[in-house]
Amino acid sequence: MLAVGGPLVLGGVALAAVWGLGAQVIGIDPSATNIAAAKLHADKGHLSIDYRCTTAEEMDVRERFDIVLAMEVVEHVTDVGVFLSRCAAMLKPGGLMVISTLNRNWKSFALAIVGAEYVLRWLPRGTHQWSKFVTPDELARHLASNKLAITEEAGVIYNPLADKWSISSDMDVNYMVVAEGM
Repeated sequence: MLAVGGPLVLGGVALAAVWGLGAQVIGIDPSATNIAAAKLHADKGHLSIDYRCTTAEEMDVRERFDIVLAMEVVEHVTDVGVFLSRCAAMLKPGGLMVISTLNRNWKSFALAIVGAEYVLRWLPRGTHQWSKFVTPDELARHLASNKLAITEEAGVIYNPLADKWSISSDMDVNYMVVAEGM
């Protein structure tokens, strides 16, 4: 499995769980700081995760994976089409790509940027650029152009009263898709 950037590599916690199930895991991120933090977590847990300071675009496309995760990273890349094309090229036939990202609409601007960065301060101000958010239709077109078919999609919503995230049919802000190679 390949995990590209985002919180999976930054914290390493989710990758550790997948590794614990027996998967061979490679985590990549262009930030040496993020990779160092992930390696530290893996070392403390005696986990054998291969962390690399690189990007999907720089990876050798001859490396193939059953699963490619791109969690909370699509909205940060320079060229979504190139990024997804490279990720798709590294999938084995019939492999799965799992993506989570942010939708581009006024609700996402209000909640993901104003709310998360300025009001709640969950993230540093300026973490996101609204113009880089990707609508579900745009993502679907990019995936289809790379011979990937969406098999599942769902929203992810936060309930501030319960202080809990949950899966939802509401894809207005955070959403995830699973796409399978055709």
